[in-house]
Amino acid sequence: MKVLAIDDQQLVLLPLQKRLVELGYEVKIETDAVKGLELYESFNPDLVIVDINMPGLSGLEVVKHIRLTKNSQTPIMVLSGETKDETITEGFELGINDYMKKPLSLNEISARVKRLIGAPEVSNIVTKSDVMIQERCVGVVIPCYNEEERLLSEEFITYIDKNSGYHLCFVNDGSKDKTLEVLKELQKGREDFITVYDCEKNGGKAEAVRLGMLHMAKKEDLDYIGFLDADLSTDLADFDDLVKTIETTDFKIVSGSRISRMGANITKESARKIISLTINFIIRKILKMDFKDTQCGAKIFHKDVIDIAFGKKFVTQWIFDVEIFKRMSIHFGLKEAKTMLCEQPLKRWIHADGSKLSMKDSVKIVGQLGQIAWVYRNKKQNSKAVVATKVNVA
Repeated sequence: MKVLAIDDQQLVLLPLQKRLVELGYEVKIETDAVKGLELYESFNPDLVIVDINMPGLSGLEVVKHIRLTKNSQTPIMVLSGETKDETITEGFELGINDYMKKPLSLNEISARVKRLIGAPEVSNIVTKSDVMIQERCVGVVIPCYNEEERLLSEEFITYIDKNSGYHLCFVNDGSKDKTLEVLKELQKGREDFITVYDCEKNGGKAEAVRLGMLHMAKKEDLDYIGFLDADLSTDLADFDDLVKTIETTDFKIVSGSRISRMGANITKESARKIISLTINFIIRKILKMDFKDTQCGAKIFHKDVIDIAFGKKFVTQWIFDVEIFKRMSIHFGLKEAKTMLCEQPLKRWIHADGSKLSMKDSVKIVGQLGQIAWVYRNKKQNSKAVVATKVNVA
C-alpha cells in the first residue's frame, strides 16, 4: 500500500513518513507541489495526503489535478491548519475523502489512513505514538561555549523526538573543550532536525545567536525562529508556550520573563537579583518600555523581523537583547513596536551552576548600557534626519 504526502514543511512530513513506514506502508514525501504531482504519476499511490496552503501550487489545485484533469478516484486526505469553512467545503466539493486539522496526533492520522485504504500486514508489533503533528515549524538557536559537561543532550533529543515541527541549531562558539564533538554526536541520525553551526573563533553569545538566527532564517519551511540557553534554565516546555503565544497572536516577538509569581518556580541568587533590578531600571529608561525582564535567554521571533533584529552586528556582547528591542523601536517607531512585543512570564527558570556571567561582569553591564544609549541615540537622530530630508525634497 503506497502513500504520497505533499507538504511544503519537511518537519511535518518526516515524522509522518516514519510512522506510516513503521505501520507497513510504502511512503514517499515531497515539499514541492509541482514535483509532488510528477511523483503522483510515477509512484501511482493508493492514497494522497496534501496540505492546503503551499507556495506556488496550492493543495486544492493538487486535488483539482487529480480529480478533474486525471479523472482519478485515488483517495485524498487533506492535512492542514486551514480552518475557513469555504476552503474546507471547496475541498469536499472537489472530492477529498477526509480533512484533518493540525495539530493532531500521529495515532489519529494512522487510524484515518487505515479507514480509507486498509492496513498492511506487519510482522512486528507497533506501539502507539505520542507524537503530535503541529501546524507551525520552529527553529531554535542554542549558543554553546564550553558546554561539554553541561549540555543536556537527552532532554533535547527526547523533546524533538516527541514534538514535531522543531529544528534545533546548536552554535558552537569557538569552544576550547569537546563541545563540538558532543554536538556532532547529538546530531548523528537526526540531521533533518538538528543543525550544528561551528564558529572557529569565540565571538561571544551575541554573535553566536546572531549568526545562528540568520542561518536558520534561510530555511524556508520555518515559521518562527527563537533562541534558548544551552543549560535549559528555561525548559523546552516553557519555550513551547512562547511559541503558542506568537502563533495565535499578531506579536512579532515573544520574550520570556523571569517574574517571581504564585505557581512559578523562579530561582535567582540574591546578589544577582539586586543587580538585575538595578540594571532593569536603567534598561526601561533607555527603551522607554515597561519591560520587567529583557535578559531572559528565551525568545521567539516571527521570521519577517529576523533581519531587522539580527542583520547587523551588536554593539555589546551580553545585553544584545536590549539592542534587539531598540532596533525594533527605531525601525517601526516606539508606538508600533510596543504592539509587536510581548513579555510572557515563565513557569520555570532555574539559575544553572557554571554560568559564564560573573558578578563582576554584571557590574560592567551598566557601562555597556551607556554605550547602547549613546550609539542608538545617534542612529535615531540619523533616522529622523533622513526622513526630514525626504520630506523637504518632496
